Amino acid sequence: MITQKYLDDLTYEVIGSAIEVHKIMGRGLLESVYHQCIKEELALRKINFSTEMKVPLVYKTKELKVDFKCDLFIENCLVVELKSVIQPNPIFEAQLLTYMKLLKAPKGILINFNCFNIFKDGQKTYVNEYFKNLPDK
Repeated sequence: MITQKYLDDLTYEVIGSAIEVHKIMGRGLLESVYHQCIKEELALRKINFSTEMKVPLVYKTKELKVDFKCDLFIENCLVVELKSVIQPNPIFEAQLLTYMKLLKAPKGILINFNCFNIFKDGQKTYVNEYFKNLPDK
């Protein structure tokens, strides 16, 4: 059963994975490099995930053909979007929140590897109404 505590613990592990990748690789590389590295780190930690997963868009019972792909969908409950940019853009947050809604995921993390410190300024965690409806423990 997914609980808020389970998601908080999973978030801690995913951010820890990003910190480990950042510590080894540094900043300034392409997003695709960090994507490959974090996939490897998650696998080493035995965390289940889907990558480049197609996000379905249903409008009035009809699935529309759109090219939405989330970078990582972890344990079928946590959406992770990866970036490597100098200046974060509000569209990244909108993208993450949209994927969370469409996948009915209670939590999401936006990670930007082009920073000095992942924990302080390279990640932001989001929750939605699905999270608020989960049991605490």
